[in-house]
Amino acid sequence: MSSIYEKYDLKQVINASGRMTILGVSTPSADVVETVSYGLNHYFEIKDLVNKTGAYIAKLLDVESAVVVSCASAGIAQSVAAVIVKDNDWLLDNLHAAPLTVPHDIVVPKGHNVNFGAPVGAMVALGGGRLVEAGYSNECSPEQLAAAITPTTAALLYIKSHHCVQKSHLSVEQAAVVARKHGIPLIVDAAAEEDLQCYYQMGADLVIYSGAKAIEGPTSGLVIGRTQYVEWVKRQSNGIGRAMKVGKEGILGLTQAIENYLVQPKTTGAEMVANMTPFIDNLNTLNGVSARVVWDAAGRDIARAEIKFDEAVTQWPTGELVQALKTGDIAIYFRGYKANEGIIEADVRSVSADQLHIIFSRIKALLSGGKRA
Repeated sequence: MSSIYEKYDLKQVINASGRMTILGVSTPSADVVETVSYGLNHYFEIKDLVNKTGAYIAKLLDVESAVVVSCASAGIAQSVAAVIVKDNDWLLDNLHAAPLTVPHDIVVPKGHNVNFGAPVGAMVALGGGRLVEAGYSNECSPEQLAAAITPTTAALLYIKSHHCVQKSHLSVEQAAVVARKHGIPLIVDAAAEEDLQCYYQMGADLVIYSGAKAIEGPTSGLVIGRTQYVEWVKRQSNGIGRAMKVGKEGILGLTQAIENYLVQPKTTGAEMVANMTPFIDNLNTLNGVSARVVWDAAGRDIARAEIKFDEAVTQWPTGELVQALKTGDIAIYFRGYKANEGIIEADVRSVSADQLHIIFSRIKALLSGGKRA
């Protein structure tokens, strides 16, 4: 039987960009795949499955409540809808049908209003919310966050991500203090974060994770938090959540992945450094290229290889080099957020030593071929 790549004429991919949605995020373990298969081949009372797996996950994580959703983005939309609709049956059915008279503003630090592959504001709008920015793109203090709160504020939203501005922005703990003082909930989007408990413990009322990133489950999302708020999220399965429902296989697969995640040893940043050191040493032999270890901007224990190109020497605009690496026989993807500065990053968590050598060889071949700058 021909491979999937051959059958559909797909390119093989080397993923040096990390747990990215555009590449399929992650590769779950065999027992997670087996659990997904079991879920696909059996019937369940879905409401019971949602409630029982949620209770199981909540016990594992020592939180009040939990629910599996289709992805982290859906978690944002349904959490926003939850804090707006609450127990209102009419609003559940008619969230977007008429102007809202209940509080529906969602306050977010301005530096957190990012595009993570889709705009944060789009997810808020899907949930019926109106995004209100607090502070400035380069600073948001607790006082600035509080100043944006009005009687029409339904919740605060904090995006914990490397995409966001890090400097001069308040912490989750500080946002939780502001939320408690004003009697409104705090929603934390922690999609790619690795700690499944700390933001809840810091005082967030709802915390959202991607099931397929750090947890390495199937395409799915996880919402944990205070019981009342999670129950309101569950209600959205009869509202906007119907359009983003998660299947039985995703629910069971993520539950198994979470159980695995809590007991399996994690690859440390130091181990990542050891894995990438030969790759960095090879890159530093290339004319016009300098490579070094850098650490995750959001504070996670993730080391990456930063590769800087002197475009006057390489004769390659870095953005074009990144594109050329994607369009080879094997598509090679990097983190290209700083390509305009002549810098790319390689995330080695999903890359083997052999693949790192392929990447080096491909860069070397492109640079030796020359390119108009």
